[in-house]
Amino acid sequence: MKRLIPPLRRCRVLLGFMAFALLAVGVACAADGLWAGAVRPPTYREQMFPPWSHGHNDPAVAKGLEFTVPEVDDLPDFHGSIDHPRLVIFVGGNYYFAMAPLVAAFEREHPGLKGRIYYETLPPGILIQQMRADGTITIGNMTWRIEPDVYAAGLKKVRYYIKHKVLQGPAVPYVTNDLAIMIPKGNPAHIRGLKDLGKPGVRLAMPNPAWEGVARQIELALRKAGGATLEHMVYVTKVADGQTILTHIHHRQTPLFLMQGLADAGITWKSEAIFQEQVGHPLGLIDIPAADNVTAVYAAALVRGAAHPRAARAWIDFLRSPTALHIFERYGFKPLRSRRAVH
Repeated sequence: MKRLIPPLRRCRVLLGFMAFALLAVGVACAADGLWAGAVRPPTYREQMFPPWSHGHNDPAVAKGLEFTVPEVDDLPDFHGSIDHPRLVIFVGGNYYFAMAPLVAAFEREHPGLKGRIYYETLPPGILIQQMRADGTITIGNMTWRIEPDVYAAGLKKVRYYIKHKVLQGPAVPYVTNDLAIMIPKGNPAHIRGLKDLGKPGVRLAMPNPAWEGVARQIELALRKAGGATLEHMVYVTKVADGQTILTHIHHRQTPLFLMQGLADAGITWKSEAIFQEQVGHPLGLIDIPAADNVTAVYAAALVRGAAHPRAARAWIDFLRSPTALHIFERYGFKPLRSRRAVH
């Protein structure tokens, strides 16, 4: 007589087979480069995810239906309306958080431009790629075209694109910024300085050298603090073994990785770390000594062939004004006191 498997044992066998099958599917998906995780309802506070501004960074007046779903449907680096703007600004994302008060103050001085300013805060290299694509960009299922009047980035980059006829001189510098180490609140990895970033087991979130100019300055700071060995450890060895995550956008990702427990530290501009503390995120910063630090100079210039040159020049002049410099200082930027434009 055929021996029957007891019901309880049959159940265990079946569950074991199902678990093995699911594991096999997960391994297969991982091998194919697919996501093998599980979809779950969000259990986090929505404030963790961009745009962080609760609408304050949108200078459009008529907003219509406001539809933003954190982590799913949000465009934190695109601000305002593309419906016939009268000033379009492409600014590197190094001070996306300062743009809302800057634009509001500028509109008070130029009320005719209220609600007619559009700006993007992507990394400078990606903004140039968009400009080379005739101002056209695609995100998800949406494509639109917008051509800038002003381009703002590091002084060296602005000078470079003036030389190559993308921008029209002069390059106008206005503020400086220094690097800092951003950490989760409480500093669980006990980071004290740049050298600690090279220690095994310390997980990092770092700007991608492919399109973020700050990565070059970070590499220089790492070399100052620990020589080529430290730079190689952070940007080569740890990238290869997964201990360094390279960002895909810019500094917005570093605080996200830290708050989600995916990284223990990341180098950003000091202004970004100050902003994160100001908005109440559980993050902190560690200062980098001047001997190891790198200072950036930010500048702006008119885009060659700009559609709105008068408004563009007014914006560039405004960046050097006491009003604008006071706003920058809230986030740790230092005014460039020289009034001399750099050609």
